[in-house]
Amino acid sequence: MTMSRTIKLYKLPESTVTPGFRKMEIHDVPAVTRLLRNYLSKFVVAPDFDENDVEHWLLPEENVVDTFLVESPKTHEVTDFCSFYTLPSTILGNQNYSTLKAAYSNYNVSTKTPLLQLMNDALIVAKQRGYDVFNALDVMDNEPFLKELKFGPGDGKLQYYLYNYRVREALKPSEVGLVLL
Repeated sequence: MTMSRTIKLYKLPESTVTPGFRKMEIHDVPAVTRLLRNYLSKFVVAPDFDENDVEHWLLPEENVVDTFLVESPKTHEVTDFCSFYTLPSTILGNQNYSTLKAAYSNYNVSTKTPLLQLMNDALIVAKQRGYDVFNALDVMDNEPFLKELKFGPGDGKLQYYLYNYRVREALKPSEVGLVLL
């Protein structure tokens, strides 16, 4: 495939499409905490976040974590959010580029906005913020949007080692509500 064809295939829109899509702010912590706790309750293995955890792990901090949410323009209720963290990599032996700025999908909760649309908006804002690549694991409810949004499969299997946990049998990725940093 030629470079121009590749660029055309993976081209993203210039702006997000979801009404009420905006960056998370400190006053959103209680609403995001409620959404996240409710969402994670359906998984076999998941962390138990409180408001302090959400503030620490999800409140946006430049070049660390980005979280965007959907606030209903009519009711001002926070209905959905998506987040990603930054993990830059050093590029060795290249005169033109020294760093690859990678975004890694973190926690994403969709109650009103389709997850596919929410994640497409996440890709758009990551591009706007200068990320070179966006990675996502097939855990939680991520699997359905990976193919549709043209994510390529990774080169290995992610193995979680959970010591001091009583898990009777191996879990499917869709049963894991945990993203390890």
